[in-house]
Amino acid sequence: MGGCFSKPKPELHCSQAQPRRHRCTLSICPPDPHVEVKIEVVLPEKERAKEEMSPNGKASPLVYKVNGTARHYHLEEHPITINPYQNVKDVVEASVCHVKDLENGQMREVDLGCGKALLIKENGDYYAMGHKCPHYGAPLVKGVLSKGRVRCPWHGACFSIGTGDIEDFPGLDSLPKFQVKIEKEKVYIRASKQALLTQRRTKVMAKCISLSNYNISSTNVLIIGAGAAGLVCAETLRQEGFSDRIVMCTMDRHLPYDRPKLSKSMDSHLDQITLRPKEFFRTNDIEVLTETQVAAVDIKNKIAVFKDGFKMDYNKLLIATGNTPKALSCKGKEVENVFNIRTPEDANRVVKLASSKNAVIVGASFLGMEVAAYLTEKAHSVSVVELEEVPFKKFFGEKVGQALMKMFENNRVKFYMQTEVSELREQEGKLKEVVLKSGKVLRADVCVIGIGASPATGFLKQSGINIDSKGFIVVNKMMQTNIPGVFAAGDAVTFPLALRNNKKVNIPHWQMAHMHGRIAALNMLAHGTEISTVPYLWTAVFGKSLRYAGHGEGFDDVVFQGDLDELKFVAFYTKNEEVIAVASMNYDPIVSKVAEVMASGRAIRKRDVELFVRHGKTGDMSWLTGKGS
Repeated sequence: MGGCFSKPKPELHCSQAQPRRHRCTLSICPPDPHVEVKIEVVLPEKERAKEEMSPNGKASPLVYKVNGTARHYHLEEHPITINPYQNVKDVVEASVCHVKDLENGQMREVDLGCGKALLIKENGDYYAMGHKCPHYGAPLVKGVLSKGRVRCPWHGACFSIGTGDIEDFPGLDSLPKFQVKIEKEKVYIRASKQALLTQRRTKVMAKCISLSNYNISSTNVLIIGAGAAGLVCAETLRQEGFSDRIVMCTMDRHLPYDRPKLSKSMDSHLDQITLRPKEFFRTNDIEVLTETQVAAVDIKNKIAVFKDGFKMDYNKLLIATGNTPKALSCKGKEVENVFNIRTPEDANRVVKLASSKNAVIVGASFLGMEVAAYLTEKAHSVSVVELEEVPFKKFFGEKVGQALMKMFENNRVKFYMQTEVSELREQEGKLKEVVLKSGKVLRADVCVIGIGASPATGFLKQSGINIDSKGFIVVNKMMQTNIPGVFAAGDAVTFPLALRNNKKVNIPHWQMAHMHGRIAALNMLAHGTEISTVPYLWTAVFGKSLRYAGHGEGFDDVVFQGDLDELKFVAFYTKNEEVIAVASMNYDPIVSKVAEVMASGRAIRKRDVELFVRHGKTGDMSWLTGKGS
């Protein structure tokens, strides 16, 4: 029993004579005759012109270049000359400072009357762009300026000061770029009012030119998974000029959304966390098949086999399936009101059930601790059950773990450490009690499981794609698997981390998934780009953010600056006399500074940070400025 597609009507196909977009709805016929899944295919529209402004106020047209040899590219260059100030009513020009007000290497937030911009001086040149990070609106003036880019102080995203383009993640959009000119020793900025208002810019994307001739059961790039890695891959392909068909498929019922936010802001509605609106996918010819599962991959014939039997050909494949939450194996694990937080519906349901009731969190993971923190103002009681003696001990170390545990306890969270769940008891089919192996019985109206996850790669076991003993897909620095044309990205992979001498690691960070997706896309287009990003993560609890950069696995010491009890500190994780990671709370932008040093390839020595800690703000800062050895 295989799936089938109804053929689109010929008159709906795109042709050069058709100036307007047309849509046709295609129906997949799964084995269940009562279920119909519809896909809306949007045929290409004329390329849209987008605003692009030159650095340093020098007038220069945007030249959109597409290179490549395969049929998936436009083989010639297509210059698009854009007048960035075509709409005079949308333009504002203002004097923002004197030339002597800014030294080399300095940034300043300036007001143009109808909005603010970030003014930068580097190597004698002035640059102006959006002043807020498009990810969560962090003030970039508080970030780190280094070698032609600005790094966000909150989550580590990086933007080119020359173009405004995003160069490291998280986030999808770039910054608007504004013109700068110098007249009579004054610095003027000319900007779009709309860009000042939005503080973000989506890169120009190519259109799909082959939909008029395509076979519904074949694609050019198939992306399995619609998280950050899959979405960034699809967007990068279009940004780089890829003009053939792109299909994303996901088991989820929704378009890509910000999954890490589910445990930090559990009341969020889907429209608040969706990464791109439905119209974005239509406009940029990215097809998304929801509630669709790939059951097997035939690498010899380049075919993906779906669970309902439908088969789809591909030329290039990205596997970005993420992971699957681990479940409890105890008695009563099937009772109602026990959740893994995987969807907005899960998060919303937990909040509703926990309201003025008793919540139990099993596992002091990032997800578990974030859920516990969020529920403290909603629930009557919040309890955390954990096998270790201190939360986050392996990741942040014992001292940081103890400080965080104390903060939670001060906010009414009760911990039950070094024990496990032995039984979930029900009353009328619904959870009533959680029984621990220690003998303690906890009242519970809702339970959230956060005990880790396993890579969702079971469907690849017989594929020939290299999977390690833990189930992770093994890739190289270009996110390429052992099979030509097959790439993998995100939480389900192990890859060589340049920061740790190319050690094979699995890093299930939101930021890392973004970068994986971009690197995979670039190498699908034969760019030969290797991954070299610095891992960056954060967690937010009780209005405080803990930031982390690097990869501290196997650290043998921690050097502290600040006060752990006051939750204002920076922790440097060292191994063999070298700093391999850093964490901080209320100490911005130290983590972004350290991340930028690591990104430059310079080693940070343990003795440097010990000197910094010993002498406080007057200590040797050469390891941050790059002026030392």
